[in-house]
Amino acid sequence: MFAFEKLDVWQYAKSFISDIYKAAESFPKYEQFALAQQLRRATVSIAANIAEGSSRSSKKEFSRYIEMAYGSLCEVIAELFVAKDCGYLAKEDFDKLYDKSESLGRMLSKFRGSLETTWIKTR
Repeated sequence: MFAFEKLDVWQYAKSFISDIYKAAESFPKYEQFALAQQLRRATVSIAANIAEGSSRSSKKEFSRYIEMAYGSLCEVIAELFVAKDCGYLAKEDFDKLYDKSESLGRMLSKFRGSLETTWIKTR
């Protein structure tokens, strides 16, 4: 098992990917290779940056990857707004995903803060 697999923030990000993939399935066919694909990629990037950052040799480097994960999360939120505004997402689906985005954002921020105070290597 890799160290990042034990992180709650990574587990939550991985779960968020499934939620986004399910939501994007309902987008029109002509959006499957545009907005839906971009949304999926940005969401996967969140978990991927957490995983990649965990392999770095310093807390400072890991923290930078958590920042990139947060940036990808902001991209996801912007794309969710576009999907809602275009009528691809119902308001209640948007609200659920937005709430999960906020939770993930708090987790990323808290985790990044913890990197600045303590980091126990489990590799």
